[in-house]
Amino acid sequence: MDNGHSDDGHTHSGTQANRLLLRDFPRPNLYPRSLLPLIAASGCVFAFIWWISLDSPRPIRMRVPVAWVRSQPDSSLGTRNAGTLIPGPGRPADIPGSWPEFRGPGRDNIASSDTPLARQWPEKGPPVLWRVEMGEGHAGAAIREGRVYVIDYDRDKEEDAIRCLSLADGREIWRYTYSITIKRNHGMSRTVPAVNDRYLVAIGPKCHIHCLDPQTGELKWKMDLVEEYGVEIPPWYAGQCPIIEGDNVIIAPGASPLMVAVSLETGEVVWRTPPEVDGMGMTHSSIEPLEFAGIRQYVYCSRQGVVSVAADDGRVLWTQPGWKIPIANIPSPVWLGDDRIFFSGGYNSGAALYRLVTENSTIQTEEVFRLKAQTFGSDQQTPVHYGDHIYGVSPKPAEMVCLDLDGERLWTSGGSRRFGLGPYMIVDDLLLILDDQEGMLHLAEARPDGYHELARADLLVGHDCWGPMAYAAGRLILRDLTEMICVDLRESNVGGESK
Repeated sequence: MDNGHSDDGHTHSGTQANRLLLRDFPRPNLYPRSLLPLIAASGCVFAFIWWISLDSPRPIRMRVPVAWVRSQPDSSLGTRNAGTLIPGPGRPADIPGSWPEFRGPGRDNIASSDTPLARQWPEKGPPVLWRVEMGEGHAGAAIREGRVYVIDYDRDKEEDAIRCLSLADGREIWRYTYSITIKRNHGMSRTVPAVNDRYLVAIGPKCHIHCLDPQTGELKWKMDLVEEYGVEIPPWYAGQCPIIEGDNVIIAPGASPLMVAVSLETGEVVWRTPPEVDGMGMTHSSIEPLEFAGIRQYVYCSRQGVVSVAADDGRVLWTQPGWKIPIANIPSPVWLGDDRIFFSGGYNSGAALYRLVTENSTIQTEEVFRLKAQTFGSDQQTPVHYGDHIYGVSPKPAEMVCLDLDGERLWTSGGSRRFGLGPYMIVDDLLLILDDQEGMLHLAEARPDGYHELARADLLVGHDCWGPMAYAAGRLILRDLTEMICVDLRESNVGGESK
């Protein structure tokens, strides 16, 4: 992630800055000498403002983002902004498998493989099938029918770009672009699209939603959450990923309304949440669907606490104001599949487990336990519930941790295996973990009796490898700040040469 510009979006040359100083400060001989230190200090402040407004890239090694300014919308853009569809030379791959949205087909970051995966890698690592240059960001991929979908940002043209790539070779099949000015702020794009047979939905950094035909890229409808609902864009831009359920896409504007269901076919609102939960604020967290007491519901971590609404009409089912993270809530809730839901976060918030109970025909929540950040938390990635355990990288000190469902820490990966803010997932019984600064992919067994690493490989040369992983048919999509790669994990091909 990288620093932005000055608040007004403009930069000033050194000559202009010098003129500003000469104009604004009177000659020193008109004032007592005692004011000279104050004048000198003011000059330093102006020089510092000029320096941070420069738009040249600078290497960043921040491990936890620090907010510098709340992003503001471009009032002249929005739904009036015409998009452009650009065909490319790529062709869809004849490869099975699907990763249709954030955290995969089960929304749990777990995949099963139809083909055996290698449990050992050669020194050079598994084959890298292709590499594609990306604009600065952390947006992960969705995969369907041999296509890879990702939202990107073209900084030179000042355009969001929804890109469709071939899973076989990474060549671009099409891209849909629209003009939007985005300052460098720890990367630009950071959301994962949602796709099914007929619709692709993506949320841009400044909360522009586009629904496209996933095969052709043609626009079906678009929506500007800032313009239509008065959304306040989160720090570091939008991080919420849309979810597709049936005929609708579910979005949490966090404003008025808090949540909304939109028809995939028409773009019209099917239901919206009631005014009682208006204005609770959009975070970087994504909605978690679950079913309890025979009711399908959507759970969202707003800035003012957790809200659950009914999937059929958006009515509020329960709230839990006890879980909120003032700076930034990023991980999504983790439904444990019975009556328990697990929350975690960064900024010393730790983790908590709540139980849902029915009382007088209503749903209430009971806190089961709360963990301090020293035991477990999660800055960015959402933990994985696998078997009767929870796996995740805890920020103190960035080691992989295994918890039981009572909140007891069973093991950590140890001081020699730290992963920062990198993503992770489970395929069959294998943990795949990406180091966020070195670009090192680690392969370990997902077992409750200890961290058992099987292999590791240095695959990415960049830094800030924060984008969520995607997996389909033995192929793993990874990215760092400026590059996306496809890695072949199949046992039959790991011994081959990289392409």
